Amino acid sequence: MNLPNKLTIIRILMIPIFVALYYIPAVPFSVSAGVFALAAFTDFLDGYIARKYKLVTNLGKFLDPIADKVLVASALIIMLVPVGGVYLMPDYAGIAVAIILARELVVSGFRMVAASKGMVIAADKSGKIKTFVTDIAIVVLLVGADITGLYGWANLIGLALMGVATILTIISGVECIVKNRAVLKDN
Repeated sequence: MNLPNKLTIIRILMIPIFVALYYIPAVPFSVSAGVFALAAFTDFLDGYIARKYKLVTNLGKFLDPIADKVLVASALIIMLVPVGGVYLMPDYAGIAVAIILARELVVSGFRMVAASKGMVIAADKSGKIKTFVTDIAIVVLLVGADITGLYGWANLIGLALMGVATILTIISGVECIVKNRAVLKDN
């Protein structure tokens, strides 16, 4: 197993650690934010190493997007569930979470149809920017809960970033389907 695939496996193993730390009352949210940020960084790192050193494998193509989506989905979902009776994100943030998760399911399904036709849809720049902004929003919301509380300026910045991530999610999803609409044509 090559290094990029090992990094992906490490990211997958970090997900339950991140979730567990989030729910331990004695552990500040910043600690779980650090684990999340480290896991998110492995996404960048494994992709960079795989492309630079031509270490792209079928295992990596399979596991990497799953690891990314499970990491982000886990974070977004748990942040909507109360911890000790307190919500880290307000109810209306559920709309953003639903849009982000729906886009991931639609694009993943679209990629499966493409794969069944022998086509590969690589992640494009807008999708990578969307992922980066989403990851930053999650980290800011987690760290902000410790720094300024659930309703302070850091939380507002995190929610604003989540709004930007949601807009980028819509744009990148539409862009992916429009650019690759040939996938939907019957041959």
